[in-house]
Amino acid sequence: MTPALALRAVTKQYGTLTAVDSFSLEVARGTIFALLGPNGAGKTTIIRILTTLLRPTAGTALVEGLDVQREGKQVRQLIGVVPQENNLDRYLTCRENLVMQARLHGMRPAETARRIDELLDLVGLTGRQHDFPDTFSGGMQRRLVVARALVHHPKVLFLDEPTTGLDPQSRRAVWEYIESLKDSMTIFLTTHYMDEADSLCDRIVIMDHGRALVDGTAAQLKERMSRAHIYELQFRGGADRYEELLRSLPFIRSLQRTGETFRLCLSGEESLKPLMDAIGTGDIRKICLQEPSLEDVFIELTGREVRE
Repeated sequence: MTPALALRAVTKQYGTLTAVDSFSLEVARGTIFALLGPNGAGKTTIIRILTTLLRPTAGTALVEGLDVQREGKQVRQLIGVVPQENNLDRYLTCRENLVMQARLHGMRPAETARRIDELLDLVGLTGRQHDFPDTFSGGMQRRLVVARALVHHPKVLFLDEPTTGLDPQSRRAVWEYIESLKDSMTIFLTTHYMDEADSLCDRIVIMDHGRALVDGTAAQLKERMSRAHIYELQFRGGADRYEELLRSLPFIRSLQRTGETFRLCLSGEESLKPLMDAIGTGDIRKICLQEPSLEDVFIELTGREVRE
């Protein structure tokens, strides 16, 4: 079966900068797929290539078997795109934004009206359909952007950080819309919210510096760190003194502090006894083993350095 998306040794260079480095990937139809990575990893560049906005320097990119360079017009008929930034037309009402999208895709008026009514109901904006986007909250605007991308029944939906800046209620609403779509199309998602990828996605690839690092389900990726021995350690007091001590211990691979609580990763289970010998038990309020999260996997692979 032809995959929904295929990248074959795709490279994108900007002068001496290589944003995507010989990147290969196939995504099966009907998959909710997440591409994760720190800022500058190459995620948005890959989306821009797949959505025909950028030409790769080398390699081939296919959407539903169509080459994005040679058959760009046909590709654009098959895809919906939710970009990082809201790009709604502020001079058109909510409904008019959707009508404009339908006209751009050559939809018939009768089909357009029925489809828009259906989408407004889906995203909970029926009562605000004649209002302008500038009067909407950030969450409402984001839901309208998602609805606009769905007007023409795309086969592949690209979501580039769709819930950035939303409050928890709006984020959850967008998640529910995405989950409701998964039986009818392929969804390609990028996000910085690890819980979003964990709960929504059938498959995840983590990339950095233009290359894929790992590929699998959320459970498979977390299994990679099942031997990482992550502990939460809480003290009654003297956290500054204990932090200095903990950072000096060679068997502690990583350390995070929040108030009097530390989250640390040991190099192995044999390190627990020397840890307890070093800190004693007098000031310990709590120590417990933590299950690794997708964020732990992400940080382990891409590092703790803040990216611009």
